[in-house]
Amino acid sequence: MTSSVVDIVVKRSESWHNNAWGHRPSGCRKMAKIIVVEDDKEILDALVDVLVHEKHTVDALSDGADAWESLQRFQYDLVILDWGLPTMDGLEVLKKFRGSGGGTPVLFLTGRSTVDEKLTGLDSGADDYLPKPYDMREFRARVSALLRRPKELSSEIVHWSDIELDTKAFRCTRRGEEIRLLPKEFALLDFLIRNRNLVFTPDQLVDKLWAGDTEVSVDAIRQCVKRLRTKIDVPDRPSYITTVVGVGYKVESE
Repeated sequence: MTSSVVDIVVKRSESWHNNAWGHRPSGCRKMAKIIVVEDDKEILDALVDVLVHEKHTVDALSDGADAWESLQRFQYDLVILDWGLPTMDGLEVLKKFRGSGGGTPVLFLTGRSTVDEKLTGLDSGADDYLPKPYDMREFRARVSALLRRPKELSSEIVHWSDIELDTKAFRCTRRGEEIRLLPKEFALLDFLIRNRNLVFTPDQLVDKLWAGDTEVSVDAIRQCVKRLRTKIDVPDRPSYITTVVGVGYKVESE
């Protein structure tokens, strides 16, 4: 990595704290959960610094294999990925992520700036491509643009195992028999099914589903899971909702 790249990133990050880019406006967007994967520690620290200042929650990693493991376990609002990573390069991580059905926006950061290299990154599934060296104002603008993109419209009917959720009619059935769920129970089950195989902590579930509801706590999530199991589980069969001890909950693929 050339010193010029580090200088640009770090100096722009320092100027952020001196308000060189202006104040963050009030009433701005809800914070996002972002994973940043960059093997240069100075650059990684500078990127995290800017994102945390923007009130985002950030997972910072420097290894491609670790990034792939996190992408399989957790749900993110944005992936920021460097191309040149140890163990597994960023392009391979990107291809595996898209190949597994991952739909989260991906911003590719790299020192490779030829047209062919940019096309390779975009064709592999990147939503945007920012070549190094870059100005941190542009980085921030690219992040904001990706986070503003509307999510894909959710399907009205969600199928999983013998469970069917009609999100328009707010109706849950198992093998054709209706199961009456409370709104929070329905929302939790819908979210876990749409994100199956991913493990979510109770805190993450609160943030993802009810960030603005002060009455929802970690204990309320546990009670909601307990009620759901009582309503949807079948006697003498494993629960539809798996508890990952010490971590949280998930729904597994059929």
